[in-house]
Amino acid sequence: MQSSLLGDQAAVCIVSHTVNTFFSQDTGLHYDRYLREVIEYLEKDPHFREKLQNASIEDIKQGKLAKELDFVHRNFRTKLDELKREEMNRLRMLIKAKHDLQDRNGRAMDRQALLKQFEHLNHVNPHTFEVEDLDRLIQSATKDLENFDKTHHDEFKRYEMMKEHERREHLKKMSEEDRKKEEQHYEEMKKKHANHPKVNHPGSQDQLKEVWHEADGLDPEDFDPRTFFKMHDSNGDGYFDESELEALFTKELEKVYNPKNEEDDMIEMEEERLRMREHVMKEVDSNQDRLVSMDEFIAATKKEEFHDKNEWETLDHNPFYTEEELREYEQQLAHEEHDLNKKSAELQKQREELEKKQEELDHQKMGLKQVDKKENFVISLQS
Repeated sequence: MQSSLLGDQAAVCIVSHTVNTFFSQDTGLHYDRYLREVIEYLEKDPHFREKLQNASIEDIKQGKLAKELDFVHRNFRTKLDELKREEMNRLRMLIKAKHDLQDRNGRAMDRQALLKQFEHLNHVNPHTFEVEDLDRLIQSATKDLENFDKTHHDEFKRYEMMKEHERREHLKKMSEEDRKKEEQHYEEMKKKHANHPKVNHPGSQDQLKEVWHEADGLDPEDFDPRTFFKMHDSNGDGYFDESELEALFTKELEKVYNPKNEEDDMIEMEEERLRMREHVMKEVDSNQDRLVSMDEFIAATKKEEFHDKNEWETLDHNPFYTEEELREYEQQLAHEEHDLNKKSAELQKQREELEKKQEELDHQKMGLKQVDKKENFVISLQS
């Protein structure tokens, strides 16, 4: 039930006033540009814009909003047709590039992954933008945005496992003495990274007051939530979107990460930023539309959690993976390497067989040429 509610509310976010706010930044979806351009042109149509602003959850569930596409002005429909054709061409080029790459690597094309690339539009009709295209776009964006953070976490986990795998493989190639030195250096870097000032709980009074004082240059004793919200609502639309919210954590992240330091990984910093944003959204975004309104923000400042004095547990306090997960990942890498080596050996064998056949053909040609020469010689003698 909760999952269904989240989907409905996210859909309303997409098709209501918050559409412009939410998609004003890169969503990270592979069809982000197409999504934003479609919304931009639909909102230029007065009829559709009115329907969009008044859309309800039931309208979305029953597909009524998508059906309003039939009443969009012909000029805008023509532009939507053009956008769809451009998106279809982009997808075709993307699929071809992936196919060529997998062919070179000796891997078979994943058909399910291929079909997933087209879920946000009706690829059976590649020429015109219809009601089904709008419905698919809304549903796909809703679902994909809900899963976006999870996908990011999974990619980060794989990144960390690969990093550790490569570190261990590197150690295996070292002498005993060098290995001990490297291990000692590694532990020193870990301790150095963990030795940082207290990181305030994201969204807490202490954290926001620190931004108020250090970034805004104001007296912490004069902290006012409403004034703070208006100052950091950079586009003035009455909401904190995800990028505006993440910008508030910069001071805390700078306590832990410095791009000039060997021990600090900037990819980890972005994962930390995402964790902070997710934490605040969970505490503050009461209607779960991935935006924080002024009312939601003020309500959060009145909760007990707002006065939390506990230090935020950074990534170094939270293991990214277990040893068992790392072993499974390494087995997967070994399996992939085995498959690549096997395919490479097969291709090499095919190449050798082709070269052998070519040599045989060359010998046959040479033999035929010699026979022709003899016959021509005999004919010349007879004449």
